Amino acid sequence: MEPPGNDVVAFESAEKIILRWDSTASEDAREKMIFAGDRYEIERYLQAVDEIQRSMEFATLSDDQNKANSAIQIAMARLEDEFRNILIAHTTPMEAESLTDSSPLPEEDYEDDSPLTKDLEHQESNSTCSYRSTNSIREIDLMPSDAIYDLRCIAERMILAGYLRECIQVYGSVRKSAVDSSFRKLGIEKLSIGDIQRLEWEILETKIRRWIRAAKVCVRILFASEKKLCEQIFEGLGTATDDACFMETIKGPAIQLFNFAEAISISRRSPEKLFKILDLHDALSDLLVDIEVVFDSKSSESIRVQAVEILSRLAEAARGILSEFENAVLREPSKVPVPGGTIHPLTRYVMNYISLISDYKQTMSELIVSKPSTGSRYSSDPNTPDMDFAELESHTPLALHLIWIAVILQFNLEGKSKCYRDTSLAHIFMMNNVHYIVQKIKGSPELREMVGDDCLRKLTGKFRQAATNYQRSTWVNVLHCLRDEGLHVKGSFSSGVSKSALRERFKTFNAMFEEVHRTQSTWLIPDTQLREELRISVSEKLIPAYRSFLGRFRSHIESGRHPENYIKYSGEDIETAVLDFFEGYQVSQHIRRRSE
Repeated sequence: MEPPGNDVVAFESAEKIILRWDSTASEDAREKMIFAGDRYEIERYLQAVDEIQRSMEFATLSDDQNKANSAIQIAMARLEDEFRNILIAHTTPMEAESLTDSSPLPEEDYEDDSPLTKDLEHQESNSTCSYRSTNSIREIDLMPSDAIYDLRCIAERMILAGYLRECIQVYGSVRKSAVDSSFRKLGIEKLSIGDIQRLEWEILETKIRRWIRAAKVCVRILFASEKKLCEQIFEGLGTATDDACFMETIKGPAIQLFNFAEAISISRRSPEKLFKILDLHDALSDLLVDIEVVFDSKSSESIRVQAVEILSRLAEAARGILSEFENAVLREPSKVPVPGGTIHPLTRYVMNYISLISDYKQTMSELIVSKPSTGSRYSSDPNTPDMDFAELESHTPLALHLIWIAVILQFNLEGKSKCYRDTSLAHIFMMNNVHYIVQKIKGSPELREMVGDDCLRKLTGKFRQAATNYQRSTWVNVLHCLRDEGLHVKGSFSSGVSKSALRERFKTFNAMFEEVHRTQSTWLIPDTQLREELRISVSEKLIPAYRSFLGRFRSHIESGRHPENYIKYSGEDIETAVLDFFEGYQVSQHIRRRSE
């Protein structure tokens, strides 16, 4: 049974329009694009396609079916070209201001010195792009509404004719090129996980800063806007067609983006990587809600899962690095004494490190949920210090780790102090280093809060005890020279003082003090206040004792021959000489005397 006559006329008229735009048969059709012309011609062509598709339902004879099939194939080839042309015509590089994430960024993210970043910051205030905001997501209109309408008209007919795969492939290839272009603007390189892991860490640090900034833009702006465009064109045209086109466009770029963070998460662990890993963790954690919104379909589940797994691996890497850092501090092997007993480089490094950890208190507190695995009140390992965690039950696990690091640092320093041949210098070394630990804790409000006043008092007591130990080991013997014992002669008609013993006592004091002065002027106490406090403490014991001894026995020496050989220094000379102590440089071999 043939279709009614009007239908035959309509089919032939539609077929004529289709054939007129067959680019394989007409030079004119090859040079012109239907959708670049006037609206009337566009509507005529779309109606012709609709008519061919409708007539296929009624065609019963094989000739009619063949003619309809031939016409629809020509029409679909044409529409595919038109679809591609519209996409290309309206796929322009995303404006610089559109690639700027408006959410707050860590201060160091602004250190990115790429030309794009500087351009973004310059142009951001002039942005006039149209977008709707959902929390931190900004969906920018990537194409004008008339182009979207035309694309949707074409897509609807291609899908109805069974050309869904072709439609998706054309769309994905064009839009992926646009995404790749935006990636290049953002400084996102095509690097494999192996390529990333082979880069020097200094280079990676810069790339991590850039990646954090770029990832926020990609998820919240670029990917979200691509998803919106897919919905505008394909939503309702078949089952999850919009999602299929979205994944065709961004799956490769999304994998490329997240592979960078994955490579960092599984790279070799070392202490210097901790803080950039924490930056990555914070950035990805902050993006996770947006990732779940943008990639909310079943087909994009793999991207959501990848992001969650990377976040987990970054957390595990941070925990592992902290544990390895603790072990490295405990086992740090250097045994060469630092000159002058000053602050050891290890002390500076470790305290600066844990101060930085305290700056990441919120993140680290979430990641560190168990106390240190080593250190016990009942530890029998002589190479591990004792620590009673029961006394610190009120502290968080992170605080316990930081306290433990301070404990093992002191333990290591005590071992290094034994390398000094001079016991007094060993005490100066411990005083300097524990004092530095205390000052670093006091200087960081976050660190001080976590460590607590009790621990701080114990540390303060330790460096004060080291100062006391120094004074005992240095000055007990010197002050012993200024005692009266052994100078008096019993049963004699003389003055009762042995001049020979007194002369010997003055000579011994002079020699001992000159040696202390020569040696300890080269020792260094870098903290001005601590240096002055120790000098005052020494002076308060030494100067009165010397002046008193001099006052009691000066006349006995001056009444004899060559008194200047024995009374070499006044009380003021000794007081001035003490000011040379702990300056860290060699002074004159001779003590300055005011009489000179």
